[in-house]
Amino acid sequence: MKLKINKHSETPVVQQVEAGIREWIERHGAGGGSRLPSIRQLSADHSISRNAAIEAYERLVAHGLVRSKPGSGFFVAENAANILSKDASSQASLEDMTGEMWNLFKADEGNLKLGCGWLPHHWREGDDLTYAIRHVARQHRSGIFDYSTPMGIPELRSLIQERIRLLGIEADANQILMTGGGSHALDLIVRLMLKPGDVVFVESPGYYNLFGLLRLQQVKAIGVPRLAGGPDTEQMEYLLSKYKPKLFFTNSVFQNPTGTTLIPTVAHQVLQLAEKHGFQIVEDDIYADFQHEPTIRLTALDGLQKVIYLGSFSKSLSCSLRVGFIAAEPSLIKNLVDVKMLTSISASRFAEQVVMTMLQNGSYRKLAERLRVKLSGQMTSALNLIRGAGWEIYTEPAGGMFIWVRYPGVESSAQLVQYARQAGISLSPGHMFLPHATSSPWMRINVAYTRDARAAKFLSSPLEMVA
Repeated sequence: MKLKINKHSETPVVQQVEAGIREWIERHGAGGGSRLPSIRQLSADHSISRNAAIEAYERLVAHGLVRSKPGSGFFVAENAANILSKDASSQASLEDMTGEMWNLFKADEGNLKLGCGWLPHHWREGDDLTYAIRHVARQHRSGIFDYSTPMGIPELRSLIQERIRLLGIEADANQILMTGGGSHALDLIVRLMLKPGDVVFVESPGYYNLFGLLRLQQVKAIGVPRLAGGPDTEQMEYLLSKYKPKLFFTNSVFQNPTGTTLIPTVAHQVLQLAEKHGFQIVEDDIYADFQHEPTIRLTALDGLQKVIYLGSFSKSLSCSLRVGFIAAEPSLIKNLVDVKMLTSISASRFAEQVVMTMLQNGSYRKLAERLRVKLSGQMTSALNLIRGAGWEIYTEPAGGMFIWVRYPGVESSAQLVQYARQAGISLSPGHMFLPHATSSPWMRINVAYTRDARAAKFLSSPLEMVA
């Protein structure tokens, strides 16, 4: 058995060994029963530590591909072929179900995720986060073992109360419910407030995961065009003559995927329409911490009467640390707590205490300030690059992560996605962001990834990627 191990790769050695043995089993030993190299032999043959060899084997044992026989060593499991077949079919069915979104989440370290919705890992600052994790482990043992309270840790909700007050939003701590990130917040709202056959308005283009969630609940989503200053209120008023939506979902700041930000005149018009036609607004503000100076929020104007407000720390701090929240009027919060307890019991107490520690010691505030500066500089350079290469820009964002672009002469961005994929670049085609997934020439670019040489080459001449 000869495995390809690259000790300079960003992929951990253990993971490389595990993948190499899995591949060997698939090619040579899936029939079962074959003896595998001893830990000593595997370590010597590939110049790796005994610990790396042991952990790789333990991972394969956990997946059922390898059996450990005390005193005899490690052997390929008798049912390895069935397990490998199920793994392959499971991945294929998931890929068919989620389409292009699946490609963005594939664990391919060498792939440039130019169209993804999160920050690159090398942008993440681990020191303050690591300190907070250790602090919680030492000082708050309950955070490791216990459930959180149904609404979330009271001290954290009080800190969030003060944070959103800076945005002009007045809410009591008991009007704030902690969630496992922004997507969990949306899920709770959809589960509680909507039933099959209901109609909602969404932004078009808008958040693809929300569209999938609504389809899952058999809710009809009607797209309202997103313009440079927010939702197209003239089109919304026309649609209101035909439909009676229960909810309208919107991003006020650095909207996903266009990067646009709500302006005051449009905000007032949206609230007037909500009052006149009796629908509620879900203001998804998960990019709030990317903004240097706060702009208008629907919730600040409304006072949590017609508006439900969502926030999150996952985009700025860590995708793996799922901490979000909902602010709403008290009776709605009470009902959302019931749904939360039925579906997940609670959010992570450990994650909540880590965020609370970083808010209390000021490290999160400083991290967010540095991140805003970095994103602003990256946005400027990305806009210059894209503009200089002849792309059409929907509107030039004032900050955030996203730019919505199209390349002249290309009628479907899916064509560019295919070109880029062959060059090791993952993109987000425009149809992902439309409620009915119709073909679109537009696509989302994440500016945090545009300094990579592959991004510069693609953006400069996208039609020559496979030439």
